[in-house]
Amino acid sequence: EATEHAQAGDRAKGQFLATMSHEVRTPLNGIVGFTNLLLDTTLTAEQREYVQTIRISTEALIQLTGDILDFARIESGKVKLEPAPCDPRDCIEDSLDLLAAKAAEKGLELLHHAAPEVPAAIVVDGGRLRQVLVNLIGNAIKFTERGEVEVTVALAPGDASPPRAAGPGAGGPPQVSLIFTVRDSGIGIPAEHHQKLFRAFTQIDDSTTRRYGGTGLGLAICRNLVGLMGGKISLSSQPGEGSTFTFSLRVPV
Repeated sequence: EATEHAQAGDRAKGQFLATMSHEVRTPLNGIVGFTNLLLDTTLTAEQREYVQTIRISTEALIQLTGDILDFARIESGKVKLEPAPCDPRDCIEDSLDLLAAKAAEKGLELLHHAAPEVPAAIVVDGGRLRQVLVNLIGNAIKFTERGEVEVTVALAPGDASPPRAAGPGAGGPPQVSLIFTVRDSGIGIPAEHHQKLFRAFTQIDDSTTRRYGGTGLGLAICRNLVGLMGGKISLSSQPGEGSTFTFSLRVPV
């Protein structure tokens, strides 16, 4: 009875977070829209600075509510994958395009490479794959002051050759294991903090939160989405030597 009561409370919490996050995001979108319109009008330098601050703050709130909504939906089991054919190269390039302006502001170089053996079409939820990549690339840019951020995709070592088409009775399309990596030349992360980074609402320490911002939900969402797609995510990092996030997916070709 106590277990059922606790589970009901968890469901109610998840439903409340999902509903409230959605409702809060609606007026925030209105604020951003009209702020952008206001920036197109004649303003003094001081007024323009104030309006830009409003826009940046509101966009941060939209990101926060979006993360809470995604996390609540994943935790309540309401996220349904929608697999469809897509090119993993396009997913990477689209994700980099979304964040190119932020990288340019910091003078960072964005690099990407897809091994020639990687298939041109895989069956995966492309939207969720891009969401994971955008989260990881965004984090890499946030914690890198100079240097570069690189995204790669390659076949897993056991899949060194391209899969052959499935023959009669082969039981479905061939599959490959893809390894995605997001590497940066940023501040790096001490080994003792690696595992806890994938927990919800976790930052390395309070000073990191104050300096860089964020809710600590991004990596928890990445871990859950990669898990939903049947993969695993890991981290390799040392302080001052940058970080490399790696996740693998087994996908039909």
